[in-house]
Amino acid sequence: MSTGRVVVVTGTSTGVGKTVVTAALAVAAAAHGSVTVVKPVQTGIGTVAAPGEEADADVVHRLTGCAVQEHTALADPLAPDTAARLRGVRIPRVAEHADRVRVLAAFEDTVVVEGAGGLLVRLDTEGGTLLDLAAELADPHSPGSPGPARLAVDVVVVVAAGLGTLNHTELTVGALRARGIEPAGLVIGSWPAEPDLAERCNRDDLPRVSGVPLLGCVPAGAGALEPAAFRAAAPGWLQPWTRAKGRASSSS
Repeated sequence: MSTGRVVVVTGTSTGVGKTVVTAALAVAAAAHGSVTVVKPVQTGIGTVAAPGEEADADVVHRLTGCAVQEHTALADPLAPDTAARLRGVRIPRVAEHADRVRVLAAFEDTVVVEGAGGLLVRLDTEGGTLLDLAAELADPHSPGSPGPARLAVDVVVVVAAGLGTLNHTELTVGALRARGIEPAGLVIGSWPAEPDLAERCNRDDLPRVSGVPLLGCVPAGAGALEPAAFRAAAPGWLQPWTRAKGRASSSS
């Protein structure tokens, strides 16, 4: 049984466009094989959704048509561990999320995992973070691992376009590298139709200061597109990523 690729999507903060970038990455990957998108923890969605309210997994499914899984949903718009403690509920440990992702990766060509907030936001009540999840998936010696060189893990960092993004991006990249994880690339999650001077400079400076390639820019408002329009446009927003996935597929 072969093992597919896992793409872990994190952000430099909340609200930078992770969900729409996750959808765009899923569309690009779906051109080369089967895809499932996983949201380990969703917060801020009540047990009965308000009119027009969508969980991240629902947004991704609507835009892409891909299969999605949401492991845990918490009503309060807080960090997952805080939301769980507030309500006195148990949520899965990071190791449990890793096990479920590995099972999926045995049957899918690509599993895209979207985090909650930034890289160090706690996903469980034991201090486990998305960084821990990425590190466990990438470690061939972790319990449950399929073995050396069998599970390919890419981490994509979604970044903002405006002032402050260089600092936030370098901090996130530094935290990944401190755990031995080299990010696959950066994506600007909401690129304005008329970028200002800082945004134009940041687009050039982000790969320079971080040493991580810029995979693309997703236009602001892309999540409001009709699904067919989104699926047609998404590969073009991520051209370096799309080309790389195409080469990997043709050589496998």
